[in-house]
Amino acid sequence: MAIETLLIEEVKRRLFEEGIPRIQKCLHELSEEEVWQRPNEQSNSVGNLILHLCGNVRQWIIAGLGHTTDVRQRQTEFDERGPISKAILLEKLAILETDVRATLINISAEDLVKYHKVQAFEETGVSILVHVTEHFSYHVGQITYFVKAIKNMDLGYYADMDLEQKLGNTLKT
Repeated sequence: MAIETLLIEEVKRRLFEEGIPRIQKCLHELSEEEVWQRPNEQSNSVGNLILHLCGNVRQWIIAGLGHTTDVRQRQTEFDERGPISKAILLEKLAILETDVRATLINISAEDLVKYHKVQAFEETGVSILVHVTEHFSYHVGQITYFVKAIKNMDLGYYADMDLEQKLGNTLKT
């Protein structure tokens, strides 16, 4: 498998098999009011973080790497005070996944090494994919921490896995 295919598949795995399902799980644990609760004025609510992730991924992958029109209004992601329902937030994540998958299917090896303008930056396609993946994970961690803090619960992301298992040096082929 070509390196560009491996990179794109890994980005999709991290976003769509880890990140979005974790956000969905967190949303299911929160009430509609808790989704918009802010720990303080310097912090964002879970709802704000979801809007922010949707905006960021759209701007960086769909507009930046996919060369569509950038319509993001970043500050509105943070200014929103809700309530936007959990159902609508979940729908936004589902639409985002569909749109990102449609964009990534057309990304070539050349697109990954070329520079693309995003916000005030010029980044390679590889850099865009790395940025989006780490940025998404960072905010999923914030959402997870918030839910664990107010619900005093383990979200069980790895409940079905033995993380103490030692795999040795066996390589997957």
